Amino acid sequence: MLYFARWKVLAILATVLVGLAFLAPNFLSVSATNALPSWLPHKHVRLGLDLRGGSHLLLEVDINAVVRERLNTLVDDTRNALREDQIGYTGLGVSPANVVRLTIRDAAQVDKAVTKIKALSHDIRQGALGTSVADIAVTNVGPEISVKLTDVAITDRATQAVAQSIEVVRRRIDETGTQEPIIQRQGTDRILVQLPGVDDPDRVKRLLGKTAKLTFQLLDNETALSDALAGRLPAGSEVVESENERNGDGSPVKYVLKSRAIITGEMLVDAQATFDSRSGSPVVSMRFDSAGARKFGEATTDNVGKRFAIVLDNKVLSAPVIREPILGGTGQIEGNFTVQTANDLSVLLRAGSLPAPLVVIEERTVGPGLGADSVRAGGYASIIAFVLVVVFMQSAYGLFGLAANAALVVNMVLLLGALSALQATLTLPGIAGIVLTIGMAVDANVLINERIREELAQGKTPFAAVEAGYRRAMATIVDSNVTTFISAAILYFVGTGPVRGFAVTLMIGIATSVFTAVTLSRYLVATWLTRRRPKLLVV
Repeated sequence: MLYFARWKVLAILATVLVGLAFLAPNFLSVSATNALPSWLPHKHVRLGLDLRGGSHLLLEVDINAVVRERLNTLVDDTRNALREDQIGYTGLGVSPANVVRLTIRDAAQVDKAVTKIKALSHDIRQGALGTSVADIAVTNVGPEISVKLTDVAITDRATQAVAQSIEVVRRRIDETGTQEPIIQRQGTDRILVQLPGVDDPDRVKRLLGKTAKLTFQLLDNETALSDALAGRLPAGSEVVESENERNGDGSPVKYVLKSRAIITGEMLVDAQATFDSRSGSPVVSMRFDSAGARKFGEATTDNVGKRFAIVLDNKVLSAPVIREPILGGTGQIEGNFTVQTANDLSVLLRAGSLPAPLVVIEERTVGPGLGADSVRAGGYASIIAFVLVVVFMQSAYGLFGLAANAALVVNMVLLLGALSALQATLTLPGIAGIVLTIGMAVDANVLINERIREELAQGKTPFAAVEAGYRRAMATIVDSNVTTFISAAILYFVGTGPVRGFAVTLMIGIATSVFTAVTLSRYLVATWLTRRRPKLLVV
């Protein structure tokens, strides 16, 4: 136990030096670390929201909107399917209870209509065996037919909507240049967003609050706006308000549009904020993929002289006249933009549309000053805990306490170096985990030193007592640290936010403290014993 092969000594020294190398950048400025060669460690410890300051948002995905979208699509598909077979119906629409209802005029065609509607279902695979379940349930009472989504379908769509929303939110946040955001699912329909260092949370909230569903739709020139507002709106058309244009009384200008989109935002491959070459005003330039370019070219060729609307989140941004075919797959959006709003819109379009609106249900802002106070208070607590532990170990165990204290210093170096290398986020509870680690780091040395005292009391020589002390305490040390590590791992995988921050520092601290308390302190004690060879040992 007290003999160390040369490779073991080199491994111990290399571990300590690596820890120092990863810790060192934390004492340098960001500009200084960026100037270091790329092969050298240059990462700082990542500070969480509560230490660095920033914004905390809890978003809720509007699952009801996802359900309504599927039902609205089902209404259109039902209309087309029944028209193909010339099945008469009335009252087709979605009720407030999220049920599609319609009445078949001819009772003899009810069964045929039910069969046609059931054929519109989508199969959902579930379970380990991959069994398929229909996403709609069709029932009828006489000529009245009801269609609703099954529970499996609602759950499946909710899961997909949240997963897709997280990806879109991540892309939008990345486009703003925010570093080290925390974006994770919380519960079944919520998304937690933490943005350290963000000083303009309102802009981020506006970016996340927009669905960014972009469509290009033709105007319905055959229907007067007055007729549409009076309820004489033909099937396949809709009334949409303008985002920027206003009437003389201040009310938004309204347009009658064809409901079918000639092109959608999914066909965009790029969007950039630029300036119009003629007016010099900010605009958003866009570029479509090959399929989008073809459709856009066909639509503009067939409708020269007509107007089409650029619609974002059910608001008309602009409604220009198609003066000539647009065949290059590029275009621009005009809408009385400022430089900031044009840039924000380009960010939204590049990141893609959300499957459903996001609602901010909780918002907190942590100021940099409060974060700095937390860091200062946590630092004071760590220093006080460190000093008290060092004084206790030195006074209680003398030279052996000195070895334990040296191991404790190296433990802190390795712990902070590991946090920098792994880029684990340090939070205020994480500082609490560091303080706890300081106390736990000397537990093993206390067990070892007490065991050595017992062996000396039995009359053993210094070498034999130290050998037996380390060997017999090893099992207890391993058991206690493994059980604590398991508890910390459970906290990490089950907990969220601050709980995970505490668990991270605790797990890293356990690993480094076992190394320093058992291996490093044993090496220091063994080196001293082999050089001094004392005949009397006082612990």
